[in-house]
Amino acid sequence: MPTSLSPTAAAVAAALALVALPPLWSATRHVVTLVHEAGHAVVALATGRRLNAITLHSDTSGLTVSSGRPRGPGMIATAAAGYLAPSLLGLGALLLIEAGHTPWALGSMLVVLAGMLVFIRNGWGLVVVGLSGVAVAALTYRAPASVQDLAAQTFAWVLLIAAPRTALDLWGHRRRVRSRTTDADVLARLTPLPAAVWNLLFLVSTVAALAAGLWLVGWIDVLPSP
Repeated sequence: MPTSLSPTAAAVAAALALVALPPLWSATRHVVTLVHEAGHAVVALATGRRLNAITLHSDTSGLTVSSGRPRGPGMIATAAAGYLAPSLLGLGALLLIEAGHTPWALGSMLVVLAGMLVFIRNGWGLVVVGLSGVAVAALTYRAPASVQDLAAQTFAWVLLIAAPRTALDLWGHRRRVRSRTTDADVLARLTPLPAAVWNLLFLVSTVAALAAGLWLVGWIDVLPSP
């Protein structure tokens, strides 16, 4: 653990506040939902499905509709992508930042946001995606490199920390509401694994991605000392 407030420590502290504090999380959750739905959309296109619509709602829920084969690997991958997308994007962004390629990380975010605008089908979704695009564009073209690095790191850590939280929230939601429409329930209908197992896989995968991020910046060491 660093002994002074390094840029990484500042980014992690800001990300923790954005995810852990309820007033801030109520806003941050919209960005996480955006990434969640983008994950569904990107994998749907990558597996040959037709992407029809993306909607983002003011209650922080979202929906991505695609068409194609109702079963099979493509549908399974599309359904599984949502809860894994924040971890994958956060870890990928962190890799680029640590390699000195922050503009690439910000540029990739702009590409994803521009692509989502084509498929957004409701006003609130347009507001969320549009404001996110304006913020990333302003960072990319106006902010100095140090500010870009700090903002991009904070965003990456928000995603890495928020991903396990959303997996835990899903567990609580299923117990409380007894919903059978979540991604885990869709996957249970598509595969032999029950929804609870898929929920557990989401949690384990997102925690592993968070640990990988901490290892990447040198905050944890998974190898024994010689």
